[in-house]
Amino acid sequence: MTDTAVRGVLVLDRDQTRAALPSDALLAAVRTALVAISRGEASAPPRVAARSAHGLLGAMPGYVPRLGLAAKLVSVFSAVTAGGHGAHRGIVAYFDDETGRPLAVMDAETITAVRTAATATVAMRALARPDAARIAVIGTGTQARAQIALVAAMESAELLVGARDRQHAERIAAPLPSASATSIEAATRNADVVFCCTSSREPVLRRSWLADGVHLSSVGGSEGPEFDGDTLGASSLFVEWPGAVTEPPPAGAWELQGTDPARAELIGAVLDGAHPGRRSAGELTVFKSTGHAALDVAAASVAYRVARERGLGFSVDL
Repeated sequence: MTDTAVRGVLVLDRDQTRAALPSDALLAAVRTALVAISRGEASAPPRVAARSAHGLLGAMPGYVPRLGLAAKLVSVFSAVTAGGHGAHRGIVAYFDDETGRPLAVMDAETITAVRTAATATVAMRALARPDAARIAVIGTGTQARAQIALVAAMESAELLVGARDRQHAERIAAPLPSASATSIEAATRNADVVFCCTSSREPVLRRSWLADGVHLSSVGGSEGPEFDGDTLGASSLFVEWPGAVTEPPPAGAWELQGTDPARAELIGAVLDGAHPGRRSAGELTVFKSTGHAALDVAAASVAYRVARERGLGFSVDL
């Protein structure tokens, strides 16, 4: 993917990065990346991190054929925002995969939130029952808001926002005509699909709250498990990559430590038609996302292309 028409490195701020990530294009790129992971075509070492007293700095380089080469440096710090939510801040650098020349630098928090929401949505579309009519999003932080925005824009289902802070949930749900706010338990008990997007250190979801046939996409839990062991034991499990089970956190998932790797199916194999995914209407399906560098590549490839097409950002000589 040699880009010789443009000189300099494109720089996109937070708003420009978000404007360069249209949902349809992002969902398609994320799907391509997940299939590439399942086929063994993506190159991405397990995430590594340096830890300080208050958080960690993770490094995630990756390559995906047809999408390109990128690397993310992202800090994960808890309780640093005004609302006490965790934050994922940093940069994503996008490179020409034939010459190695840096092409763009963009906002990592936006890339992380939007590509994670897109990944969870792709998994939901592959695994949820066709008649799923009520979607719950658990959480009110950056990741939950990204998921709510994507669900509201792309799905026609009723939306439930579940949170410990009911007033905060009500403020998020108020502008959306199909959304309402409630407690975590009530949202979970009344949903056909649950997106769990929290920074909790302890499980916020219990198996007894999840009806048979529900699909759960869990994308949070950087510092601890989001759902209990009973949920895992009762579910069919899907992941982005095998390391979600075999690697320790922060590369692997807290919820999946000690799990038999043979239990976890790759969501890309479902998208590729190599695995059937859901087998019955009463099956509880769980997609546990840990994040993967190939997904950052997917989002960065879309952001770079769209930004160039729309004249977003500015160039610097690096």
